Amino acid sequence: MANSKQPVTLAYSVDSDDLFMFYALLEGKIATKGIIFEHQRHDTMALNELAATSAVDITAVSIHAYADICDNYLLLPHGGSIGVNYGPLVLSKKPLRFEDLKGKKISIPGFSTTAYLVFKLICPDFIPEVIPITPFGRTFAALKDEIVEAAVVIHEGNLSYQERGFHKVLDLGQWWWQETGLPLPLGGNVIRKSLGPEKIALISDLLRQSIAYALEHREEVIDYLLAREIRDDPALNNRALLDRYLKLYANRDTLEYPQAARQGIVELFRRGQAAGIIKKPVTVEFAP
Repeated sequence: MANSKQPVTLAYSVDSDDLFMFYALLEGKIATKGIIFEHQRHDTMALNELAATSAVDITAVSIHAYADICDNYLLLPHGGSIGVNYGPLVLSKKPLRFEDLKGKKISIPGFSTTAYLVFKLICPDFIPEVIPITPFGRTFAALKDEIVEAAVVIHEGNLSYQERGFHKVLDLGQWWWQETGLPLPLGGNVIRKSLGPEKIALISDLLRQSIAYALEHREEVIDYLLAREIRDDPALNNRALLDRYLKLYANRDTLEYPQAARQGIVELFRRGQAAGIIKKPVTVEFAP
């Protein structure tokens, strides 16, 4: 049986959909059967870097980042952020065509993010400027001040860009859907293989219960998020936007990867390797 004395590190992002998933664990809404979770929250790039050094037991990562950690981690069969004909947006201060992006300085949330991988597949020739997703307003400030000519945006700001006066150049998820007919798997949760099959199965079941609780008590969790999650950008602190965001990335597909989304992961790695962005073949392994 799992050792109850040794905490299991559980790391996830500053995005609302991740806290939505793990609310039940964080607030003691479900019994954890002797497992003690040590919760950590970091931005997307920091999570990818923690996984790259095997520094945490369970963590949210970009699907792109899984290519470098697949020897040490299994993908969990739940907790995925999946875009079905939608995804990260490329935004600009003034109207631009996709063709205008070539050779331009464009902000990305990190080199190991799925958004970077997909954008690099679409637009191989651009100058990347890494701007982490926290603080949330920093990317929009860079656009406004013309530090970059466009920005790849992966957080809730995708839903409020028009009222900020910015323009959509491209939806990466729509491009992917048109290219492949598959959902775009953006992020997922992984678990360290060295925990062993018994403990992995138990933890996977607990995480699935946590996601199910949130889906079944959605308004309760939204109330919690609104009370706790005070964004640095006031435009992100409203119920309607949060509700829309959760419908996109915390839904029934989050409870279990659909087969099409699993195919999307394989296709993403195939295309990334063919383009020379991913340097080695990737074996995709799911936990129970």
